[in-house]
Amino acid sequence: ADFVQDGHVVKHLPAVIRLLRDSHFADTEIVDWLFREDETLPGTPIGNLRGDRGTEIKRRAQVAGY
Repeated sequence: ADFVQDGHVVKHLPAVIRLLRDSHFADTEIVDWLFREDETLPGTPIGNLRGDRGTEIKRRAQVAGY
């Protein structure tokens, strides 16, 4: 349910998943990353995507595998 907002897939979620897959994250690792509380964010990556902070979350997903 957290992946859908207003009847559509959360904006930027497909791009974030693609970036994490490019970094060789498994599906379970992607879900864990999206729902893991982050002290440097207000909440979780998926919560921030739902709150329209996609650019920051995409940036973090880009560097997550490095």
